[in-house]
This record gives sequence, structure tokens and C-alpha cells, in this order.
Amino acid sequence: MSPTILAYAGFSMIIVFMYLIMSKRMSAMNALVLIPIVVALALGFHDAKLGKMMMDGVRKVAPTGIMICFAILFFGTMIDAGMFDPIIEKILKAVHGDPLKVCIGTAALATAISLDGDGSTTYLVTCTALFAVHRRIGINPLILPSLALLENSVMNIIPWGGPTGRVLASLHVESKDVFVPMIPGMVLGTLFVFSLAYFWGKKERARLGVIEFTHDGSHEAVSEDPEADKLRRPEKFWINIALTVVLLAALMVELLPLAILFIIGTALALMINYKTKDQQARVVANGANAMPVVSLIFAAGVFMGIMDGTKMIESMSKMIIAAIPESMGPHFPLITALISLPGTFFMTNDAFYFGVLPVLTKAAAAYDIPAYEMGRAALIGQGMHLLSPLVPSTYLLVGLGKVEFGDLQKFAIIPGICISLIWLVTAFALGTIRI
Repeated sequence: MSPTILAYAGFSMIIVFMYLIMSKRMSAMNALVLIPIVVALALGFHDAKLGKMMMDGVRKVAPTGIMICFAILFFGTMIDAGMFDPIIEKILKAVHGDPLKVCIGTAALATAISLDGDGSTTYLVTCTALFAVHRRIGINPLILPSLALLENSVMNIIPWGGPTGRVLASLHVESKDVFVPMIPGMVLGTLFVFSLAYFWGKKERARLGVIEFTHDGSHEAVSEDPEADKLRRPEKFWINIALTVVLLAALMVELLPLAILFIIGTALALMINYKTKDQQARVVANGANAMPVVSLIFAAGVFMGIMDGTKMIESMSKMIIAAIPESMGPHFPLITALISLPGTFFMTNDAFYFGVLPVLTKAAAAYDIPAYEMGRAALIGQGMHLLSPLVPSTYLLVGLGKVEFGDLQKFAIIPGICISLIWLVTAFALGTIRI
């Protein structure tokens, strides 16, 4: 099969996918599974290899799917036990039902949790802690997941967050040469997210007003279970807090694989809070919340498996590289920065940083452009990356925020592009990358 045909098929497939889910003509899960199968069949992949491609993709996302499943079970158990009730009550008292303060608080919490470098953890903690507050006040449901995603997009370029680690490994450069010069852009990106939080909060305050709450001990906003009060374990609050802190610390230092840590954490949470006969009931109840998210993760695995197995991703990267005129050689950092926006959106980070970036860097070396400068430029596209349909953790976010994937894309994609543009302008202004 011609690489050109494969490349066009890959780009077209993602565009069609985005159109179908953003227009709500197809659910995200159905689109993730059916569209790549139809395209692969149209390209002539009719044999057993197609099934192998899909299984390979599913295997790659399996650790993420397992981790997310047990993470939802863990935090669901903590919600049932009432661990977040005092936190939510304190937040409600602090913000006095003010949507503006709630939005700024959301951005602040997302910033703090994003320091662990894992998007899934950021989404789990931020959405779990603040979903009830947003819902109770009546704030636009897209604001919570958007602020969590956008701030995580900024913080995700810390060396242990994933993208930077891939750049360092791919180009064999030092963190101090790539990451440290990006810090001013990160600071400005964070300020931009807080400005968005202020703008959206101001808009919601004008729409809703300031809601006054009476704190009567009721927690109906925290759980939709009609028998929620029977599940509360206020006497176990500090034990649950300690367990959660230890788990998050273990996640940050990668004591064990993330999936294993959450499996252990869930087992301990159930054992600490509920009798043996009640534990299965909590698993069944919270498992209902996990299944829609996990099904999307495995569907995304099918999507990515077909894109990788058919060589569509490889062909897309070669087309991007071939499109760069030789005369543009001295401007490779700028070109790389601009390419990284659609590049990390239409491809996985692995495909872009291990496939496209080394080739671009090798070409740039002919013009005496150092590898670390190319690495900085390649990170600029991360402002939009997390909105890609190829990012498993984003499906967790839409599940926790109870919003549609397409709606989140439409709401947050322009701010995401703005974050990348802020980084780009800052890099030029400070001489981090050359024009």
C-alpha cells in the first residue's frame, strides 16, 4: 500500500472521527471502533492481521484501562465513605457559593495535583473533589473538566510528566537544556489558565449569582445514592486521608506500576471502610461508573492499534517531513513548533517524539541547530495534545465530568491552542528557540 494513500487515510480518519463526535452523529466509543475498521477494510486489510492490530492496540492501553478502573473504584469508595464531605463543606464555606471563587479554586487544585505529572491522577482528584460543588451551584459542566485539562496541559511538560521524558530519551539531551528554558512559558501558561478561570467564573457569576448554602450536614450533592448516609464512615476520615496521601505519594515516586497501586489501594479502602458482605455491593455500585470510561479506553486501543498496524501513523510522519522545503532549513525550530500542534494531536506522543522528531532534528543539524533547541520546540504543541482522541486519560476526564468528548473539544480547543501560542511567543522573546 502506498505510504501517501496511508497518510491521507490517517489524516482523513481522524478528521471524520472529530466531525462525527463533535456533531454528535456518533458516540465516541462507536466512532473509535467502527471508523478505523471501515477505513482498514477499504485499504485492503482483510485478513487476520486486522484482528491482531486491534488486539495489539488493546494490549497497549490495558494497563491504563486497569488503572483507571481501580482508580474509579478507589475514589468511589472514598466518596461513599464520606472522605470528601468535610473538604467540600470547607470549599463551600470558603467560596460562599460564588462561581468565580469556585472556578479559581478549581484551577488552583488542578495546578497542585498536576505536579505529580500524571493526567489521570489530576482528573481523578480534581473532578472527584469538586464535581459536587460545581453541580450544586449550577456552573457550566464543561468548565470543571476544561480547567483540569488545560492546566494539566501546562504542567504535563515537567520532566516526569511524559512528553519531556520522551524528548530527552529520543534526542539524548539533558533535562536542564530542554525543560528549564520552558519554565517561563509554563508560568505564563498557568497565568492564562487562571485568567480563563476568572473569565469563566465572572461569566457564571453574572448568570447564576452568588448561591447561599445552609450547611445542615446534608451531603446529597456528594453522592447520588439515596442511602448515602448509611455508607458514611466519618470515624474513618483520617485513616482514609492517610491512605489516599500514601497512595498519591506512591504514584508520584512510581513505587509500583500505577495499576497495581490502585488495585492495592482499592482493596485496602474496601477492607478499612466496609464489612466483607458489603464490599461487593460497593464494587458493583462504583463499577457502573467505571465501565463507560474503561470501555472508551479499550475502544481507543482499537483505534490506535489499527493506525499503528496499518502504518498510517508512520506514513503521516513521513508526509509531514517531506512537506518541509529545503529552503526552510534555518527555521527548523519554528517549523517543528508549528508542526507539533497538529503532530501531537493527530499522532500519539510516542509516534511524534520517537518517529518524527528525530528525523527533523537530524535535518536541522545540517544548519547547526542543536538537538536541545529542537526538543524545546517539539514540546510547544502540548497545549492541544490532551484534546486528541488518541489520549486515553481524556476519556477518564469526560467520564468523571459527565460531559461529551466532542463538547469538551469544542469548548477547550481554542484555549489549548492559545497555551501553545503563549509558549511559542515566550520562546521567541527569550531566545529559547530561534525564528
